[in-house]
Amino acid sequence: MTEQIKLKWLYLIGGIFILINTYFIAYEFFWLNLLPGVFLVVMLALFSMDKLLYMVVFFTPLSITLKDVKDFGVALSVPTEPLLFGITLIFVFRYLYEGYLDRRVVRHPVTIAILFYLGWMLVTCVTSEMPLVSLKHFAAKLWFIIPFYFLAIQLFREKENINKYLWAYLLSFTIVILYTLINHAQGGFREQPAHVAMTPFYNDHTSYGAMLAMFFPLLFVLVQWSTFTRTQRLFAWMLLVLFAVALVFSYTRAAWVSLAGALLVFLVLWFRIKLFTIGLGAIAGLALLVTFQDRIFMRLEKNKKASSTDFTEHIQSISNISTDASNMERINRWQSALRMFRERPFFGWGPGTYMFQYAPFQFSYEKTYISTNMGDRGNAHSEYIGPLAESGVLGMLSFVMIGVAAIWKGVSLFKRMNRGVYRNLIIALLLGLITYFVHGALNNFLDTDKASAPFWGFMAILVAWEVYHQPGSEETGAE
Repeated sequence: MTEQIKLKWLYLIGGIFILINTYFIAYEFFWLNLLPGVFLVVMLALFSMDKLLYMVVFFTPLSITLKDVKDFGVALSVPTEPLLFGITLIFVFRYLYEGYLDRRVVRHPVTIAILFYLGWMLVTCVTSEMPLVSLKHFAAKLWFIIPFYFLAIQLFREKENINKYLWAYLLSFTIVILYTLINHAQGGFREQPAHVAMTPFYNDHTSYGAMLAMFFPLLFVLVQWSTFTRTQRLFAWMLLVLFAVALVFSYTRAAWVSLAGALLVFLVLWFRIKLFTIGLGAIAGLALLVTFQDRIFMRLEKNKKASSTDFTEHIQSISNISTDASNMERINRWQSALRMFRERPFFGWGPGTYMFQYAPFQFSYEKTYISTNMGDRGNAHSEYIGPLAESGVLGMLSFVMIGVAAIWKGVSLFKRMNRGVYRNLIIALLLGLITYFVHGALNNFLDTDKASAPFWGFMAILVAWEVYHQPGSEETGAE
């Protein structure tokens, strides 16, 4: 009898909603159609947070930038960022109510580095030239890091949740890749159309290429996954080929460089090269660079190779700093950031303010035809130099600390693990992170959901595996 009453109430409420919505549609008011979706999201947030996070991760590659809110300095991606904001609020309120955090997660070197990164960013929000812009930038960082790192770590206590998270991004990203290749084919796979073939899902080919490179090592592991059926392994091979084709036709030079860096790290681990040998090689390389810097610079100035569909010329154009507008503009942005740093070396100009403050620091002879004074064409194009200008020397060091902690713990975890698919998974995720740390020298995308979901998610997997899935990790602590 009770079930019948519930069913009647359900029909009654549904019927009333349909009638009211029909009335509003007749007067061209369509927003009420969103109410069932909002209700579903609220129910998932309250009773099944894991499914909501997977849904956000799935929609991340498919999200669209609704508006570049220049007054606040952060673009808003829908539907992901509003959902991430809600997840962050619920996570914080739940922690304040329950007061539970695993001590080993909080005390993990990666977490400590992230907390320092956020803490110093908050300090420099107070000293910012544009406090409102900086606070919005800081809030955006929170709604990326809390769901994709802190909440994800709790979900990754179950191994199967790791696969769900990774496949949620991979599958929707595959849709974007197919869409991009179809668009690109209509332009004859030429270099220039490649810059915009992925819009509106990705702003340009650089962020798209960075994510392709980041997932490439993972696909090499998936094609060898021992528990996959023949059909699943065939599908993984198809994805690997698709990603390889997409990476080539993205014409993203920085992505290719980042994969070369990841391959170098893999060879170091594979051949077990000692840290002392690596350090000695780095010192020798630096000494040669300083000794022959004049000759090197002269050779670079003579390089006139431009970006093109000829892949040999396209690769050679990476070092073209005399005629390639993209490279020259990047140098212009870096020089401006360094001048900003010299003026405010400790606190910087404030998180998220670079694009609004760098114009007066440009020199006319360094500007290119794509330079602007309007703050409408991106930021410092570096995950290292950007924070240096915005949050001072500690801002840059805080991000470097995250990289050092992640690589250090990832390598040590890999060395301790027994051979098998999960050991391969750990090295693939570590190499994926390395592609981004290398790419971060030339671009910065962590102010977007597209890069934040895999970047912080990969780190969460490394930390969760060490805390929850290594021998002797059965006990948990709380504070």
